Amino acid sequence: MDLAWLIKRFIPEGTWLGRTILLLGFIFLDFMITASLCKTPFAEANPYARFFMQRYGILEGLIFFNLLATLPIYAVLVFDSHLIKQTQHYRAKAELAIDIALAWLVAGIRFDGAMSWLWNTSNLLRQATGFAIYLAIVVPLFHLFPRTLSDASFFALKRNKKC
Repeated sequence: MDLAWLIKRFIPEGTWLGRTILLLGFIFLDFMITASLCKTPFAEANPYARFFMQRYGILEGLIFFNLLATLPIYAVLVFDSHLIKQTQHYRAKAELAIDIALAWLVAGIRFDGAMSWLWNTSNLLRQATGFAIYLAIVVPLFHLFPRTLSDASFFALKRNKKC
C-alpha cells in the first residue's frame, strides 16, 4: 500500500482535522489530570476506566482505556470528513449539528471528568462548561470565519440566495 493512500484515508480532511485535534485536546486534558491526581483506582468515577486501572495499573490502565475509548471517536471523525462531501447542500447545518453533539458527548464529558479532580461542583455544570468552551472555540473557527476558499464560496452563495 502507498503511504499517501493511507494518509488520505485515515487522517481527517479539512476542518475535520481541526475538530479532531480539538477533541483529542479535551481527551488529553482529562488523561493528564487523571494520571497526575489519581492515587488509587477507586478514586476514578468512570467504572470502565477504573476497571482498566485496577487490572493493568493506574497509568497503563488509563492509557489502554483512553486508546479504546478514543478509537471509535476518531473513526467517526475520519468517516465524517469523507462523507460530508456527499451532503454539500446541507453541509453547514450538518457540521453544526455534529459539532453540538461532539461538544456535549465528547468535550463536555471529558471536561467534566478532568475537572472533577479540581472543581467541586455538579457534573452537569462541569459538562456544560466543557460544552460551552468547545463551542466557543469551534463556532468562530469553523462556522463564522471559514478559512478555505471552498468554504468561503459556499457561505457566499448562501448569502446571495437570501438577497
